[in-house]
Amino acid sequence: MKIVVLAGSIVGSKTRTAAVTAIEMLQNKYPQHDVTLLDLADYTVEFSDGRNYFEYDGDTKLVAETVMGADAIILGTPTFQASIPATLKNIFDLLPVNAFRDKVISMIVTAGTSKHYLMVEQQLKPILAYMKAHIVPTYVFIEEKDFLRKEIVNDDVLFRLERLVEDTVLTVEAYEGIRKKQDEEYDF
Repeated sequence: MKIVVLAGSIVGSKTRTAAVTAIEMLQNKYPQHDVTLLDLADYTVEFSDGRNYFEYDGDTKLVAETVMGADAIILGTPTFQASIPATLKNIFDLLPVNAFRDKVISMIVTAGTSKHYLMVEQQLKPILAYMKAHIVPTYVFIEEKDFLRKEIVNDDVLFRLERLVEDTVLTVEAYEGIRKKQDEEYDF
């Protein structure tokens, strides 16, 4: 299974901290899976101009093809002005409308306060659903107070991250089983 953990911002450290924590949990519990960190701060991604994702070059092509090749994506995003950052929206714009068909996507959201808790429900989930993702229903919301010196210090958040990692892998396995059963019915 190919799992991409995407840190969807080019500024700040909290989303990356949460993403790296999720990767460590994945590697400890599921060492057999191929796990990749895509921290957008490490790449120079062009703005979408309407081309197909495979027509871009360099980092833009690498990021888009890595996302397209994933079985599961753990999407990390900060909350800026009660919304997702433009860097993450640009990734969505680079991809085709059905980019997430047969992909499982779970979410880790960081924010300064709990006031932005529903941003995921009102903005991010509808985008992912439009792009045909299998969305893990629960997500992990992490506030400023849950971090100290680039570490997550809230045990409840760590527990919820462990559960999110597990739910992501189990959801991929469940959908694989469903597809296999459907393929057998059609005798492919």
